[in-house]
Amino acid sequence: MSWWVLHVDMDQFIAAVEIRRRPELRGLPVVVGGSGDPTQPRQVVATASYEAREYGVHSGMPVRAAYKKCPQAVFLPTDPTAYDAASVEVMDVLRGFPVVVEVWGWDECFVGAETDDPEALAASLRAAVASQTKLTCAVGIGDNKTRAKLATNFAKHTRSHAEPFTGAGEGSSAGVYRLTAANWREVMNHRPIRDLWGIGSRMEKNLNELGITTVADLTAADVDALKKRFGPNMGAWYAALGRGLGDTQVTDVPREPVSRSHEETFPTDLVELPDIERELRRIAEEVTREVVADGRTIQRVWVKLRFTSFYTPIKSRKLKTPTQDPEVISTTALELLKKFEIRRPIRLIGVRVEFVPPEPAR
Repeated sequence: MSWWVLHVDMDQFIAAVEIRRRPELRGLPVVVGGSGDPTQPRQVVATASYEAREYGVHSGMPVRAAYKKCPQAVFLPTDPTAYDAASVEVMDVLRGFPVVVEVWGWDECFVGAETDDPEALAASLRAAVASQTKLTCAVGIGDNKTRAKLATNFAKHTRSHAEPFTGAGEGSSAGVYRLTAANWREVMNHRPIRDLWGIGSRMEKNLNELGITTVADLTAADVDALKKRFGPNMGAWYAALGRGLGDTQVTDVPREPVSRSHEETFPTDLVELPDIERELRRIAEEVTREVVADGRTIQRVWVKLRFTSFYTPIKSRKLKTPTQDPEVISTTALELLKKFEIRRPIRLIGVRVEFVPPEPAR
């Protein structure tokens, strides 16, 4: 038997959890975000049902904008406790199979398995999740995590017939898709680099400046040129990404958090410096107290500001000595604040703290 990596991605997870407990909403446009009141300012859509997406509603957009696009939608508040519980249900179902489950979030995980028929395993996983939780998922099959993750996007499209993908692995079907070294070029070479896992709009622009617009271009790119532009590590990583290379290890050991952050969007823009300093200090102290309660020590501090123009700069500083003292963290945050050019009102402040790595087990 061969080792396969499968990526399980839940469908419209947050909306699906809400619809599961309110079956009368099935088939309706549903938008989940903030307090559920679309008249309130500065709330963001957490997710939207497929019906709402047809009107142009998507996660990350302001709830007010979603209301303008789809006023007939049902707007609901977020309920993280319910999503935590539903996620545990799904992961427990998957752990009932002879596989390794590596959780990546509420709605996705990697599954590692030895099997001669990964499509049959994927179909079994989907059927078990649907029957035991009443939630649905798509499964991408790959020979590493990179290809499995990308395959899930194709699995979702093949299910909805949104795009006639070609080059599917043998046995690929609605809701399941295989992407491996064997069909990588056929499936991916003609696609824009933005379709790759980990390529955002900013990096797409940077790569475009080098004449790299498609996956084939990235595959053929000179590795030394990539390293010169993006550094030795990231340059090599982008070169590997263009070839679909990636990690094959799947572990069920929970990932150790390396940082914690708090950020807050204010109902009213902050204009005066004393108000900005007061809120920054409060947020820094809050996140520090949580970290200390978990027994962690802080070694680096980040401060993020979002102006009314949505420009969002970030500054950071490594501490001379790791600490658990909220006063040291808040003072460092205020010192970082001085590095920003504050020419416009501020709508969001965020503080992130990086932990000292735990001592290795002996």
